[in-house]
Amino acid sequence: MKFIPTRLAGAFIIEPHRITDQRGFFARSWCRNEFAGHGLEFNPVQANIASNRAAGTLRGMHRQIAPHEEAKLVRCTRGAIYDVIVDLRPGSPTHCQWLGVELTGDNHRMLYIPEGFAHGYLTLLPESEVFYLVSEFYAPGAERGVRWNDPAFGIEWPQMGDYLISDKDRSWPDYEADRDHS
Repeated sequence: MKFIPTRLAGAFIIEPHRITDQRGFFARSWCRNEFAGHGLEFNPVQANIASNRAAGTLRGMHRQIAPHEEAKLVRCTRGAIYDVIVDLRPGSPTHCQWLGVELTGDNHRMLYIPEGFAHGYLTLLPESEVFYLVSEFYAPGAERGVRWNDPAFGIEWPQMGDYLISDKDRSWPDYEADRDHS
């Protein structure tokens, strides 16, 4: 696997090393030793799939608070998404900065998201499917989020007309850097 550091501390774009022949290809999508070799202690405990019918579906921006913070490894297995993360770790050199990465069923790229980040995505094609591994079990009482269009971050989402967003995701509060985010 090729680990490509991003401008956000601790987040990586990961490209699988493909072994190709006349049948297609084989690639590893996760290896504890390779992650450890890049200083990442990522021990998945849960795998999730999200199926999205329409292009323009926006999910996010989600996170869990301590002691249930999640690291994630996200891959689009069908279609295409614009995957977005925001660093919400107090004291981080990239605090409140965001990153957007296009993940597709064809490019096989993955995004490693450290604990303490908010995460969301926008589907670029209909029938897009997302698969991700998480390092912590989902804890409903620890679920938090920030609004996808919060001016504190200035996320530049691809323009696709009206987005399909759940009421819950529309109602996340604005992030205020000086308030307690526990």
